[in-house]
Amino acid sequence: MPKEKPLILVTNDDGITAPGIRALLEVMKELGEVVIVAPDSPQSGMGHAITISDTLFCEPVTIKKNYKHKEYSCSGTPADCVKIATQEILHRKPDLCVSGINHGSNSSINVIYSGTMSAAVEAGIEGIPAIGFSLLDYSLTADFEPSKKYVKKITQDVLKNGLPKGVVLNVNLPKLPASKIKGIKVCRQANAHWEEEFDKRTNPQGRDYFWLTGKFVNKDEGEDTDEWALKNGYVSVVPVQFDLTAHQFIRELNSRGLNE
Repeated sequence: MPKEKPLILVTNDDGITAPGIRALLEVMKELGEVVIVAPDSPQSGMGHAITISDTLFCEPVTIKKNYKHKEYSCSGTPADCVKIATQEILHRKPDLCVSGINHGSNSSINVIYSGTMSAAVEAGIEGIPAIGFSLLDYSLTADFEPSKKYVKKITQDVLKNGLPKGVVLNVNLPKLPASKIKGIKVCRQANAHWEEEFDKRTNPQGRDYFWLTGKFVNKDEGEDTDEWALKNGYVSVVPVQFDLTAHQFIRELNSRGLNE
């Protein structure tokens, strides 16, 4: 009997019609049986939010005729999409979940806020190997062609070799022509952050409102970080774990006599 194709769940946070998920689809169709379950509208910056106080809709859609795969548009968050896909839509547990390709960076501290990565993390929680892909270009006209080679290579590796329990991959792709991308670097997350402030304004009715603004600050000078890799023309691959326990602090905390 012919070997069953890998079942690949595809999702994102930019919405089911975003160019990035279409580019990801084109690669995944070469590697397995694809099912898309993605938000019906942009969900950037939603982190790991889930829908618990509202109804959740998930309906089949046809984005382009003659596609052989199935697509579902979900009213919820990226994490919702993975939950409902695995519990209500798919005929078996997927062999892989890929999220993206996000329009914009999810390197360094951005992984905390990312809906793209939260979808991958949710899959990881459910025991599914998962990868989040992001391109350092926020434009809806972003060129994803140079990224496809690396998306395919990393995906093939995970399909072949798997990932450790509790680990997912955060992949960021530089905004460069194919000839300028030097290759792939496995990295750690840079110790960087956002210096934020609120732009306060007043509407015509006299009510104050705010826009969150800020600048990204990276003071991490290490050459083993995702920020260094991206700045120097590499695709960054960071293994991310969703166990947030600070294991190295347990012994010291125990020594303080808190246990009774």
